[in-house]
Amino acid sequence: MTTMTQIPAGLGRIEIEKLVREVLRSQGDTGAAGSQVASAPDGAPNPLIVNVSARHVHLSPEHLEMLYGPGAELEVDRELYQGGYFAARQTVSVVGPRRRMLPNVRVLGPCRGATQVELSFTDGIFLGLDLPVRISGDHHDTPGCLLVGPAGVVQLESGLIRAMRHVHMGPEDLAHYGVEAGESMQLRVESAGCTTVLEDMVVRAGEDIRLEVHIDTDEGNAVNLGVAQKVELQKSNPCDCHG
Repeated sequence: MTTMTQIPAGLGRIEIEKLVREVLRSQGDTGAAGSQVASAPDGAPNPLIVNVSARHVHLSPEHLEMLYGPGAELEVDRELYQGGYFAARQTVSVVGPRRRMLPNVRVLGPCRGATQVELSFTDGIFLGLDLPVRISGDHHDTPGCLLVGPAGVVQLESGLIRAMRHVHMGPEDLAHYGVEAGESMQLRVESAGCTTVLEDMVVRAGEDIRLEVHIDTDEGNAVNLGVAQKVELQKSNPCDCHG
């Protein structure tokens, strides 16, 4: 169950930090976990995995130490589908401008050069933030927030996004689907009573990358991904500009 907390108005940073820690002690983990659907398209070199990417945080080494103490390092909780990436044991709390809080937001590793918080549209509404849809790493004109960890706080001036839906592809997958990095595809999801096509799914490519689609929690719920009978990647239809 999604956990969201309202912080009383009029509190200063010290009071907010104290309240956050009280909430964390009383609540269990609400870290990143999502539905997964696998499909084996005919003739495709690799199976297609569709994952719901729940809210999560990428931390810079500097911010990790500010939140967890000097010398802190990310500890692996579980490996992710893409090699070299993992869900860490560490979590942080995200506090928005309305004094509302998302506690126990999972940190993903390894650390990055810049801290980034990826939330759903619903999360943004709850926090009082207008989250732009961006490719990971694109932080221009993005809002910030307060991050609270067990050893300290970080005031982010930017870095909050709603991640653009995307598909990770290796060279074999690019060749099979006839696309290039940066192009858009669409995902057709067959679920009982709500078969849906998600468009504007950007292709992200690299060597040693496993074929995997990432959509956020709102999108996964909307297409009823947990009970999907079939998922299919399709090339986007070219724009008909003569209609």
